[in-house]
Amino acid sequence: MGHHLDGKSSIVPLVDRLNRYPIGLPDSETLRQILAILFSEEEAYVASRFPLHEATLKELARTTGWSEDRLRPTLDTMANKGLVMDLHYSGKTYYMLMPGLIGFFEFSFMKQRQDLPVAELAQLMHEYLFEDPENAMGQEFFGSRTPLTRSLAYEEHIPVHSAVTTWESAREIIKKAGYGAVGMCYCRHKKEHLNQSCDKKAPTKEICISLGTAARFMVRRGFAEERTVDELLAVIDRARDLHLTHITDNIRHKPSFICNCCSCCCELLGGVNRGFPNGIAKSNFTLSIDPETCVGCGLCKKACNVLALQTVSVENGKTKKRMQVDPEFCLGCGACISACPTHSLKLVPASRPAVPEKKQDLFMQILKEKKRFMPFLASHIKKKVRRVLRLS
Repeated sequence: MGHHLDGKSSIVPLVDRLNRYPIGLPDSETLRQILAILFSEEEAYVASRFPLHEATLKELARTTGWSEDRLRPTLDTMANKGLVMDLHYSGKTYYMLMPGLIGFFEFSFMKQRQDLPVAELAQLMHEYLFEDPENAMGQEFFGSRTPLTRSLAYEEHIPVHSAVTTWESAREIIKKAGYGAVGMCYCRHKKEHLNQSCDKKAPTKEICISLGTAARFMVRRGFAEERTVDELLAVIDRARDLHLTHITDNIRHKPSFICNCCSCCCELLGGVNRGFPNGIAKSNFTLSIDPETCVGCGLCKKACNVLALQTVSVENGKTKKRMQVDPEFCLGCGACISACPTHSLKLVPASRPAVPEKKQDLFMQILKEKKRFMPFLASHIKKKVRRVLRLS
């Protein structure tokens, strides 16, 4: 494992490289401790030399100055640790450095680890994400106008007259993915190492879904287990029984995951509740409450995974309790609806910003908003030129 804080020559360039992603990692002593645990000295050097796009072994040998024979086992170890992703296309292997979030932070707790001091790492990550008085990571992750992730509505609560596209439906996303797997919830697993548990008693294992190319990597490297479509749909049903919120990539084409999240453990929902109500893109629906039948029991508030519901007193001859929804916080997921004993809740259509088509579109949009677009564009052009030269 790492713990090479005295060798900061590798950590500082690594931090600089990670901060070229749409979602970076603001530098701090705590972050450097985390990276020193996750990366060996050599791994940190290799990671710092990665381009912004995927690269072959030959290309990485050129950027690192290492021989391919020296580099290959290091990349293999890094893939096993979730620091890089190895992708296989047309008989070739391409490597891509994972960002911190969503990336190797999550992979660190998505399988049982004997190679990491997980209790120490859990505490450091908690401090880095939640105890920074300047909330630098919150600003970095949730600060752009375009969120990295979005919520999905429970289809059974969508009004029958509403046209729902496939990218709005968790079930259709799974059916169209072509390959899927299920794995451990990073947030709940990390919380267990802080001696805490989920308030909703949601499971840690076999609850987070990965899809497509990402799922194949995760199965190959032991972060998830392959499942059939029907088995993945059963995971969705289980999540809905627990009033969990589905969260996926904020894209329309081939999302790579569906997480099933609770307010007490999920760091994405925690960011919403800590002052970033627009940090997760909302579904194309919002909650409506019937004031005539609502009795203000608060069961919906207990089921809600963000701060969208509150109890209010209404004067109408006599004081009565009612529930009130805050549309700024409501994700339009519908997780609260089945908790209502008087059937007073329903989803109604809402106007939302357009969802980016592909992941590259999402990244470019966030980079433009953060004024980091030009380095990414230059790297993208270099990638295209190299591909042309290889084909010519």
